Amino acid sequence: MVYDAAIIGTGPAGVSAALTLAANNKKFLLIGSATLSDKVGRAERIANYPGLPMVTGAEMNAVFRKQLAELNIDITDRMVTGIADLGDHYGLMAGSEFYEAAAVILTTGVAAAGTLPGEADLVGRGVSYCATCDGNLYKGKTIAVICNARRFEHEAVFLSELASKVYFFPGYKDAGRIGDNVETPSARPVKMNSDHNRLTSLTLQDGSDLPVDGVFCLRDSMSLATLMPGLATEDGHIAVDRGMKTNLRGCFAAGDCTGRPYQYVKAAGEGNVAAHSVIAFLAARKAQEE
Repeated sequence: MVYDAAIIGTGPAGVSAALTLAANNKKFLLIGSATLSDKVGRAERIANYPGLPMVTGAEMNAVFRKQLAELNIDITDRMVTGIADLGDHYGLMAGSEFYEAAAVILTTGVAAAGTLPGEADLVGRGVSYCATCDGNLYKGKTIAVICNARRFEHEAVFLSELASKVYFFPGYKDAGRIGDNVETPSARPVKMNSDHNRLTSLTLQDGSDLPVDGVFCLRDSMSLATLMPGLATEDGHIAVDRGMKTNLRGCFAAGDCTGRPYQYVKAAGEGNVAAHSVIAFLAARKAQEE
């Protein structure tokens, strides 16, 4: 099935885009965390969102979830690891699943932690973002898992059952128990090293090198270059016009990923605009086909 659109991200921009597409009877996917935005959820107090005066981030997320549920808008709780242009529509890899959509709205936010030096060049050559996709390639081998959110720990557990040795690098406190063959070094990785375009090791903060066969990066978001090659950026953000259109056909973006100000109300407004631009894009495409 080819959906009308796929929204990637469940922050205010993604929720807003979903509400607008639903009101216009479009068939779409909303892909992201079922608990919505962790960044929003951690906010102590939000004072400038119309209609929700002085709410906590947790309260805002609860309102968003309630509104989505009332409109029967489901969240596909997965992380998109790659988007491919298939000519007249896009293909999206999310875990072990593959989805297709005529248009894409990127509401990915701003990555809390950037990629490591050497990482982008080693994707598919020892670096992976999907445990279920590539885990079997590392049976009996030594791997590292860089994880920045507790909700990905089950993937680390899955990998520990395949690999002979796992070096686990959580980007948060009080990480859960992963497995008996798992070691958590005290120093963080700062660089990925290679030989003949194949990953060989991680350099740690203390200057030591850790030999590994593979690295799994389990993060809430990915670098734009890795997620969607060819996407134009400006000062580290996705370049868009006033209709939230990117340089790629049928691809739109909204929210923090398009630049400052990093405000929830700005993100919601851009999500609405992006959805309307998708509707116009689909109508123009249909008219052209007829």
